[in-house]
Amino acid sequence: MLLGMVGPWQILLILAFLGLGVILPILALVDIVRHEFKGNNKIIWVLIVIFFNIFGSILYFAMGRQQRIDAV
Repeated sequence: MLLGMVGPWQILLILAFLGLGVILPILALVDIVRHEFKGNNKIIWVLIVIFFNIFGSILYFAMGRQQRIDAV
C-alpha cells in the first residue's frame, strides 16, 4: 500500500539521497587510503568520514585533500 502512494519522483529522490549517502563516503575513503598524509591525519580523516557520512565526505573533499603529501 505504501508504494502505491509514492510516485516516480519520490523514488528518484530517495535513490539519489541513498546514493549520495553511500557513494560519496566510499569515494572519500578510497581517496584517503590511496594517498599519504602528515602524521595521524589519515586516521583522523577516516574516522570523520565514517562517523559523519555525507558531511564528513564533503568536509574531506573541501579541506582534507589539501593536507595530502604529493609524491614527487
